[in-house]
Amino acid sequence: MGRTATSPVAFACQFPMNSITGLFKSSLGKKYLMAATGVLLLGFVIGHLIGNLQVFGPPELINHYAHFLKSKPLLLWGVRLSLLVIVGLHIATALHLTVANKEARPVEYASPPTYGSTWQSRYMLVSGLVIVAFVLYHLAHFTVLLPGINGFGDFRRLEAILPGGDKGQDVYAMMVLGFQVWWVTIFYLVAQGLLFAHLGHGLASMFQSLGFRNHVWWPRINCLAKVVSTAIFIGYAVIPIAIYLRLVGADYARQKIAELQRPALVQTAGASGKEAAK
Repeated sequence: MGRTATSPVAFACQFPMNSITGLFKSSLGKKYLMAATGVLLLGFVIGHLIGNLQVFGPPELINHYAHFLKSKPLLLWGVRLSLLVIVGLHIATALHLTVANKEARPVEYASPPTYGSTWQSRYMLVSGLVIVAFVLYHLAHFTVLLPGINGFGDFRRLEAILPGGDKGQDVYAMMVLGFQVWWVTIFYLVAQGLLFAHLGHGLASMFQSLGFRNHVWWPRINCLAKVVSTAIFIGYAVIPIAIYLRLVGADYARQKIAELQRPALVQTAGASGKEAAK
């Protein structure tokens, strides 16, 4: 007879005194932890997408949204630190499960088994690590604002008028300038494609870990996973594509390019004047 999946409640009851230790000692517990952290990360991905889609509105919309987040440092850093912990747990658990699977089968198959598996499932760890590398680049691009990786210049000099007349970062300009660079757009699209594959398999696997893999639920879960991952991919991919094709923010970008170049021209002229005076 086939082995039935243990429910999360029944599993938790096996470790009433030390659930955390029990969780990490059991492969089933690690799968539950993977599912839980995956759900939290999916929620962040959806929320981040909703925020980014504001780029299709007027510049003030996303700039005011970014200003609101930065005006709440406790909330912002709380979310950032929580995400760091969640991502760390998700990666560590994935590595533990991968090592455990290899140790359980010390002798490799003569040919890789493909029955019942997809390329997404076979490369989940690889796609996950590439996504992490992309997130680091994304943070350096739009959060840390490293000048050498955006293809245009120093985004820290881009400013916008905020509510109350104060000046703040022009997030809209950073996006419309950043995605006008072809290699940046391609990198983002590749990363979104890997995210699509990772989510498609991960979402279905989450329900499987919770015991929903049967002839009734599994086709529906697979369909749901494909719909959700496809919608997220389209939502994220349409942003760089629309900007690169100059369908969004083209005039605004030209104005901001002129602003970025103007100080450089003034500085060059000043340097030339000093050389002439010598």
